[in-house]
Parts: sequence; structure tokens; C-alpha cells
Amino acid sequence: MPVDLNLWPLIGVLIIIAGFALRFNPMLVVIVTAIGTAFAAGFPLDKVLAAIGAGFIKTRNLPLIILLPLAVIGLLERHGLRQHAQNWISSIKSATAGRLLIVYLAARQLTAAIGLTSLGGHPQMVRPLLAPMAEGATENRYGKLSGKVREKLRAMSAATDNVGLFFGEDIFVAFGAIVLMTTFLKEAGIEVEPIHVALWGIPTATAAFAIHAFRLHRLDKQLARDIAAEKTVAQGESA
Repeated sequence: MPVDLNLWPLIGVLIIIAGFALRFNPMLVVIVTAIGTAFAAGFPLDKVLAAIGAGFIKTRNLPLIILLPLAVIGLLERHGLRQHAQNWISSIKSATAGRLLIVYLAARQLTAAIGLTSLGGHPQMVRPLLAPMAEGATENRYGKLSGKVREKLRAMSAATDNVGLFFGEDIFVAFGAIVLMTTFLKEAGIEVEPIHVALWGIPTATAAFAIHAFRLHRLDKQLARDIAAEKTVAQGESA
């Protein structure tokens, strides 16, 4: 028996894409997306407000959970965490930014695949440790780095964390997105086990690792070209 599906709630995806493409405030985009999706699904106003209120009550301790680690990380940075990370990686002569980030990508993806998603992250890992280590490895080879090169290393460090987490957690059977997909399919009359969805995430995660690892492998050569070009321009200006 065919089941009529209401696809209008998917308008939330378009709102998210449009909001971020136009660079609106992320919080505003998320709120508008939630309200638009709810109305598209036929939720009455009182139910929408009740859902927002329930979500606020459930997450009212979230700011405390976020701010406490940030305070600890800030204190560690003040006492030289970034400098110690740079000095340590600089002592490893064979270390390069690309090799370091490939190792981190593998570790991030594997730990996320078993549910340990909080072991990495931008505030607690990328900014205080990973990015300074990538800068230190590059600085050890080429000397003082320009602001442009540093920003590129920081961007690739953040991207590596994102790729590892995003594609690694899709393999974890208890990941929220997997539960959401199986529940949605079940309501549509399609029985799918969460373990099957997780297993089908493995080829995607493997491909993502291979593609991004190749990009990181090329990163060292790109950095060498960029730094050489900058030195050539600087020498031409000083002549």
C-alpha cells in the first residue's frame, strides 16, 4: 500500500543552505529553520512553542558545559600550551604539517567511529594544539612564516578535524543521525536496522579519508611553493 509522504518539512534544508550562503546570523538561521520546518510539517503554534520551551529546559546547562572547558583551555594557553606544542613538534625533524594532519585525521576518524566524538574539536584540540603543531613543523623547515601561510595551516587543521568527525561518527551505530534516519524510514514503512546504516557509512568514511589525506599530502608541496614565491617577491622588493 503506497504511503503518502509530506516532503514540505525538507524546506528546512533549503533555509539552512540559503541562510549560510547569505551569511546570516547562524543562530537566527537555525531558529527560522526550526520554525519553518515545524509549520511545514503541520505543527500547530502551541506545539511549536512547547517544543522550543522543552528544548530550552533540556539544554539550559549546556552553556556551563561549554564555558568550563573553554576556561580551562584558556588558562593552559596562558601558561604556554601553544608554545610547548610548537617546540615539541619542532624537535621531530621528519614531521611536516601534512604528515601530522594525516595522523590526526586517522585518529579523529577512528575515535569518532567508536563514539568518542569529544576527544577532538576546534576549541579543545585544533586551536591550542593541532594548529600550533602544524605551524611549528612548517616553521622548523622554512623559518618564520607569513600570516597567509599561518592562516592556511589553521584552516587545514580545522578542516581535518571536521572531516574526521563528520565521516567517522557516521559509522557509530548509536549516532543521533543514524537513529533519526532509521526512525524516519520506519515511519515511512521501510524497516532498516541501525547497524546496516552504520556499515554503509564505512565506504563513505574510507573515501573521505583517502581524498582528504591526498589533499594533506599535497599540502607540503603547496606550502613549499607558496613560501618560495613569497621569498622571491620579498627579494625583488628589497633589490
